Amino acid sequence: MSNPVETRATRDTARPICDYEGSDYRTAFWEGRGRDYEDRVERHALAQLLPPRGRRLLDVGAGFGRLARAYDGYDQVVLFDYSRSQLEYARSQLGDGRFIYVAGDIYSLPLATAAFDTTVMVRVLHHLADVPLALSQLRRVTAAGGAFVLEFANKRHLKNILRYALGRGTNPFDRQPYEFAALHFDFHPRWVAEQLVRAGFRVEQRRSVSLFRSQSLKRILPTPWLVIMDAWLQRATAPLALGPSLFVRARALGGEAVERPLDGGLFRCPRCAHEPLARGAERLTCQVCHAEWAIEKGIHILK
Repeated sequence: MSNPVETRATRDTARPICDYEGSDYRTAFWEGRGRDYEDRVERHALAQLLPPRGRRLLDVGAGFGRLARAYDGYDQVVLFDYSRSQLEYARSQLGDGRFIYVAGDIYSLPLATAAFDTTVMVRVLHHLADVPLALSQLRRVTAAGGAFVLEFANKRHLKNILRYALGRGTNPFDRQPYEFAALHFDFHPRWVAEQLVRAGFRVEQRRSVSLFRSQSLKRILPTPWLVIMDAWLQRATAPLALGPSLFVRARALGGEAVERPLDGGLFRCPRCAHEPLARGAERLTCQVCHAEWAIEKGIHILK
């Protein structure tokens, strides 16, 4: 597999990012790689927490569009990622219509304030060096009362607890994020909850996911059985937070409740933060700092 690489510091925040540009992530990690169980239980958790209908949804770290079909109840869906190549593949499969493709940096999110009534971020938090800044940006673009569905890698899952009890591995009860590889973090559930509150969200529901993520179990039991058991236990085990993957639905508090038209007012200048940007056939233009941002192969490139 072509691993994501740590890029140069981002333009305005001087924070490193994990870039999947040119990566074979789709074929090397998901398709035909024995992760059908993980894919299906994550989709189940998302379906349980996601508001079924809405005007405009943002999927942050959408990559090649793995979860895009889960958003059929939304009038418009923005697939956002740092990697152009991942988004180009998503567009080749999904087309345009309801979908808008945006390449940008989460730390200077190039999207308008309060533009989304629902925001989703799955398998992204574990790549973020500055979680508070990223969450503050996500809160800004989520309208007051809007839903935020977040998935993150749980350091306090059952296998880690058992490993620690045997004198192996790191302390799963330590509240601080654990970077087990460059730009790959595990998080304590309470730490994540605290960051959500500080960013202006209220946690409503949780799901404990991938409880049976084990190669041994996958060899012994059929995938449909594992999926059924996992789906049945996700809500019941959520208070214990024993799964390696945790899903949370939070609600955006206070702030703006702007209803922006679906045909405009979507973009914000990542350089000077002016919004909205003026739209042309091949570029977006900031009327304050005069920066121009290209639209190439259907991808809005704002990084």
